[in-house]
Amino acid sequence: MSGVVSGRSLSDLLAARLPRIPDDKRPLVQELCFGVLRWYPRLRILLDGLLERPLKDRDADLTALLHIGLYQLLYMDLPGHAAVVETVEAARHMGKPWASGLVNGVLRRFLREREARVARSYARPDGRYSSPGWLVERLRSAWPDDWESILDASTERPPMTLRVNPRKLAREDYLRRLDEAGLAAVAVPFTEAGVQLEFPVPVTRLPGFAEGLASVQDAGAQLAAPLLDSRPGDWVLDACAAPGGKTCHILERQPDLAGLVAVDLDARRLARVQENLDRLGLQAELAVADAADPGGAWGGRVYDRILLDAPCSATGVIRRHPDIRVLRRAEDVPALATRQAGMLAALWPLLRRGGMLLYATCSLMPNENESQVLRFIGFVADARERPIRADWGRARVVGRQTLPGEGGADGFYYACLEKV
Repeated sequence: MSGVVSGRSLSDLLAARLPRIPDDKRPLVQELCFGVLRWYPRLRILLDGLLERPLKDRDADLTALLHIGLYQLLYMDLPGHAAVVETVEAARHMGKPWASGLVNGVLRRFLREREARVARSYARPDGRYSSPGWLVERLRSAWPDDWESILDASTERPPMTLRVNPRKLAREDYLRRLDEAGLAAVAVPFTEAGVQLEFPVPVTRLPGFAEGLASVQDAGAQLAAPLLDSRPGDWVLDACAAPGGKTCHILERQPDLAGLVAVDLDARRLARVQENLDRLGLQAELAVADAADPGGAWGGRVYDRILLDAPCSATGVIRRHPDIRVLRRAEDVPALATRQAGMLAALWPLLRRGGMLLYATCSLMPNENESQVLRFIGFVADARERPIRADWGRARVVGRQTLPGEGGADGFYYACLEKV
């Protein structure tokens, strides 16, 4: 839970810390971290009710340990007494002699009063849906017929979805390889190369992963490259490209591009793009830069296709990144919408006439999605929508939206904008 204090994402924190943990302990560490954050709003309500007084900020580590203890008691298949004993033992190693007694008392009280306390937590929207109250209200307003199913899907464990590399082999051939490796999987019907595993596994168990036969990518994210529809000889700009899944998919689909430039503001995350390119045997120009402020060689080109995978509230991928429940605030959404508008305005002059910009987010918020695109079209005379004809997702006033859990995909928004 140090991410709650530092503001850093769980993925970044685990990437830094997991290498220090023995291999056989890593699955448990990941289960506890992701599980606590998946149910954090509910666990917080439960813990607040069990404590006679709130713990001080300097005891954030103890608060995190209590959340871990409650998570084990509620959501892991462990005997109650064993979970209590192990959590108390962990408290003894924290350098706080008084902590073990507190942990023991809080967790044993929860075991005695579990049914009543869980029922009371359900009386609050943030407890019932394990989501911040502001998010529950925003989704209720934006998706009046779907908000409850969206929130329920956001607490589910996401499927492991792969993208088969068409340069190497056909999807049907890779499904056979998975079957031979004892891994049950099915094709994702609304994708060109998507495969969903019955159960997640380490990538080291995937046939040919190191050789680039497949990549891990959500089914909703796999829709971007086909929508971009790049052609031989095109110059493509992938703005906000990290970690590079869409970059690599564009290059896999169209091997005869004139070139692809991948831009991202975060040099560390852009390094992951290069790692993915190297594994797949692909090439692209990388630039550490702000897509809202084109400059340098990449900003002096004109592109046939631009993918703007805009920074957003990420409310469509909470089941995959549960720390969003903790890190995101209601006031972040307007600020993100302003940044998205700035990026659209800055990148549009780089698009050649007759070219297309694909605007994408992993948000469920209309002001980041269709409202954003409508404003842009209203202000920019040479921009018009190219309607998306598809059998996936939901048609919006402009663009199209997938919802979490539907068809196995996360929540993504796409809109195609032509320069006329």
